[in-house]
Amino acid sequence: MTIIRKAALALSLLGATAIAGWHYATIWQPSAKIYPLQGIDLGATPGAVEWGFVRAAGADFAYLTATQGADRRVPSFEANWNALPAAGLRRGAVHLYSLCQPAEAQANAFNTLVPRLADALPAAVDVDFREDCTDRPEPAALIRDVRLFVKMVEAHTGKPVLLRVGKAMDTAYSLSGAIHRPIWAKGNFLKPDYAARPWRLWRASDMRRIEAVENPVNWDVTAS
Repeated sequence: MTIIRKAALALSLLGATAIAGWHYATIWQPSAKIYPLQGIDLGATPGAVEWGFVRAAGADFAYLTATQGADRRVPSFEANWNALPAAGLRRGAVHLYSLCQPAEAQANAFNTLVPRLADALPAAVDVDFREDCTDRPEPAALIRDVRLFVKMVEAHTGKPVLLRVGKAMDTAYSLSGAIHRPIWAKGNFLKPDYAARPWRLWRASDMRRIEAVENPVNWDVTAS
């Protein structure tokens, strides 16, 4: 076998391995024996979703992004929210917090859209750096503002708010230690250990593909 043919074969094998690895990543989820309660969360642009297929894929619950900042609503939120019970999925709502807008206005936007329901999962606030906002408030100011947001949303929903925070944000602002609420941590494939307290919910993959769902979904598990 010539050197060129050997090189071509090696490249072909590498390509096949990469494709197989990518495919496995799109169907992977943590063991249901270890984490019996699993589900998905959708971002601000979820695309079309057939919820029956999500349930069949092993999801027990779904979190939907409802609002972002003080002035953005996810257009598909209400339709998806209303469709979840018929599919046998518990439902929760997420707010994407903006560092550039007042906490009170953001809480009012969320509370106006998301109904107070006894059977709803606790609301969640995602505090992270975003491309559309370059503000970097002082830690004390951000902690104060997020606490205000949490207080207002909890008054509306009647349940403790989940704090979803990524590693970079938590390293910069120590939110998981300063705000004593259940933690929703992020970490593809590997259990996250950056938060100041044990996580209640783990976003284990942001690459999961499900039949009849237009875009990749985030796959989550609850602590066992």
